[in-house]
Amino acid sequence: MGIAALVAWVLTAGGGFVLLGRWVAAGGLRQQGAGSTRFPAALVFGHFGLAAAGLVLWIVYLLVDAERLTWVALALLVVIALLGFTLFVRWLPTRRTTAVRAGSGADAARHGLGAGTGRAADAEPAEQHLPVPVVAAHGLFAVATLVLVLLTAVGLGS
Repeated sequence: MGIAALVAWVLTAGGGFVLLGRWVAAGGLRQQGAGSTRFPAALVFGHFGLAAAGLVLWIVYLLVDAERLTWVALALLVVIALLGFTLFVRWLPTRRTTAVRAGSGADAARHGLGAGTGRAADAEPAEQHLPVPVVAAHGLFAVATLVLVLLTAVGLGS
């Protein structure tokens, strides 16, 4: 069960790394002062940093088989999940339909505001550039990780 949790955690981390990279590339850090993003950098990097630390802790648990580490990892994972859920709730209102986005892209191009100028890209929150399938997979693998870590902590499947 512990190895299954590790696999789920690594897959979750991979998706999270993709999401972090897309958010930063879309200007998430530049938008902090302008208030364009709904994602405070401290929340984004806190979620990422704690998740990375939790993954390392889980690997240590698997190597040394210290039962107490399962409960520490589970508690840390609950905090990580709460931060992730906060990000998800903040992300939902920024989603627009493809038709609306395509229309705004045409308007931006007509007014000479392309991605090269930075003005149109900075007008919309960086989190709008997060791919929906990656967000969904990240969330599903995160839930699976949480369940598998809980099952390992209570001793099921060992």
